[in-house]
Amino acid sequence: MSKNIIIAIDGPAASGKSTLAKLIAEKLNFVYMDTGAMYRAITFIAIRNGVINDINSIIAIAESIDIKLKFENGITHVFVDGEEITDFIRTPKINSKVSDISKIPDVRREMVKIQKRVGKNCSLVAEGRDITTVVFPNADIKIYMNADIDVRAERRFKELSEQNIKITLDEVKNNLKERDLIDSGREDSPLKKADDAFELDTTSISVDSELKKILSFVEQIKKT
Repeated sequence: MSKNIIIAIDGPAASGKSTLAKLIAEKLNFVYMDTGAMYRAITFIAIRNGVINDINSIIAIAESIDIKLKFENGITHVFVDGEEITDFIRTPKINSKVSDISKIPDVRREMVKIQKRVGKNCSLVAEGRDITTVVFPNADIKIYMNADIDVRAERRFKELSEQNIKITLDEVKNNLKERDLIDSGREDSPLKKADDAFELDTTSISVDSELKKILSFVEQIKKT
């Protein structure tokens, strides 16, 4: 095993990936990679540039964009070409378009290149939709997280409400269902459980229990 440890986490939206990944990264002093934020960044720029329905323009953005992520005090700060866009990428409008953007094969290929480069130089926790299957298929620890759709909708609704974003619970639930269909049904790098991934249902388990499970896996790896 290489001296760097890679923990890869996949799962649908609001399954708890980001919360767990951040805690693991903080606990182990690993780099935290929020790949979803990268796709959100491209979505935001495409909307701002008025090209959200122009695939060639979106691909051009993905090929030229300079995305940097900085995880600090529990928050992933997202920068595009030096401009921080953190406060603009987690809105209902972005939520409704990001799966459409992320299913474009050329966009995914560009993002995967960036993600793989980061993984060569450090121990990290990466979370997204194709991390265990495409980006880091040889990760030391693979986790597939899921939860009941109603629980996931409640979590996302609470998150948006805390940001003072006006949206109904039904709208959130429908958006999650639509994203699930797009993410799992796309031809390029669909969301699915890797054969050797540990499945973690977060419907009723506490975050502390999730964290303890994963940290125990890391300790086992360090001993080998």
